[in-house]
Amino acid sequence: MSYLNSITLVGFVGSDPEQRQAKGNGSKFTVLSVATQRSWKNADDEWSSKTEWHRVAIFRPRLAEAVLTNIKKGAHVLVEGGLVSSTYEQANGKGKKAKTAKITSWSIRADVVRKLDRGEPEPEATASGSGASGHAPEPSDASPF
Repeated sequence: MSYLNSITLVGFVGSDPEQRQAKGNGSKFTVLSVATQRSWKNADDEWSSKTEWHRVAIFRPRLAEAVLTNIKKGAHVLVEGGLVSSTYEQANGKGKKAKTAKITSWSIRADVVRKLDRGEPEPEATASGSGASGHAPEPSDASPF
């Protein structure tokens, strides 16, 4: 049986990427904040919209460095990867009877980050999975810029 955990985002970078270091093994990774927005007509036939913020973690060394160097706040990006959850406990109150709450947060572990030119159309999906030009996609660890 096959399972799939795949995320594709097209949005705007909310702040400059940051380099972080993993607590366990000390490896470096890059964190990116990406905003997406959805719009709909409400019951009063008026347009409403909501912005969602996504935390993107990039662990592939060459891709993480390329993002850190080439992506800045406001850039339009395409991100492909998988959804990852983290659970931690947070103290809820003080004293002997204080309880802890389990908090689950979600982030995207990126395999591909591509900077989109605001003048170019968003990528179109094709049945074969290759780009519209017919060329095979680049390896995901290659610099996307």
